[in-house]
Amino acid sequence: MANFERWLLGAFLLVGGTYVLGTAQGAPSHSTQHEAHATQQDRRADTLLDVVRKATERYKDVNVARAEGFGLVFGCVQGPDSGAMGMHFLNPQRLTTDLDPSLPQILIYEPQPDGKLKLIGADFLVDAAAWDKLHPKDPPQLLGQLFHFFESPNRFGLDPFYTLHVWAWKENPNGAFVNWHPNVSCQSFTGDSL
Repeated sequence: MANFERWLLGAFLLVGGTYVLGTAQGAPSHSTQHEAHATQQDRRADTLLDVVRKATERYKDVNVARAEGFGLVFGCVQGPDSGAMGMHFLNPQRLTTDLDPSLPQILIYEPQPDGKLKLIGADFLVDAAAWDKLHPKDPPQLLGQLFHFFESPNRFGLDPFYTLHVWAWKENPNGAFVNWHPNVSCQSFTGDSL
């Protein structure tokens, strides 16, 4: 049994030594490759946030958004225990299968206690049937960020759709591209909310 254990230890050291030598000679380790991939993803995420901020900055004044064809839909969307999505202002002229990070279909606002609306993000929306017809087995994405799929029936009364929230103006502790924001509230909304 002792010989087997020595043989096993020797084999382990030989394999481990070969791996270390291979890494030292310039072959990137799995860890280094993973870090490089993560860094690239972070850069793409930062780029998407920057593009959305530049494209939506003028909409901090909700009256500019209204003048350009955006209108409130769905009231103020909140979840029972997931925070909220806020108030969605949709521009129906932008509802196409062409995805452009500088042309979000929806602007997201949070109602404030003083009655004003604060721009907190944008939402990209595409009809699932129209997208899937043009791009079978290829879900929509913007700069590497995959869209979320909503089945039908859903709380919005829409056919199945893909969506990508971009929390460009209010940092989300759960991530910049998740659907729900735990620090968004509909408490100051004066109309009907979902």
